[in-house]
Amino acid sequence: MGLIQHRTNSISERIIGAAIEVHRHLGPGLLESSYETCLCRELDLGKVSYESQLVVPIHYKGVHLPKGYIIDLLVEHAVVVEIKSIDVILPVHLSQLMTYMRLRGISSGLLLNFNVQFLHQGIKRLLL
Repeated sequence: MGLIQHRTNSISERIIGAAIEVHRHLGPGLLESSYETCLCRELDLGKVSYESQLVVPIHYKGVHLPKGYIIDLLVEHAVVVEIKSIDVILPVHLSQLMTYMRLRGISSGLLLNFNVQFLHQGIKRLLL
């Protein structure tokens, strides 16, 4: 295992631990923004750096789109986190995360769906 992969594994473990703590206290059924705010609080308490609602521009064939897309969380400049509170994770949700990762040049991502009975049922990890 390479140093970068080890680092992203460690960061992902910390994110998942924080998400489990949030889900344990709040349970399913709330808005995505509620989970995001509480997850950010857990990351703050764990002294994990992140950017929330990161606006990322896109350059496409000479056109500059200042608000190309928004990443829910970019943790330690190494893991893209997409937060959901939905009934079912669809393939398009994983594709969305992959697109965000590819466009940002990040090789590790987490899709966290908080609308599940047990959070482990709502965690999807992607590596490019």
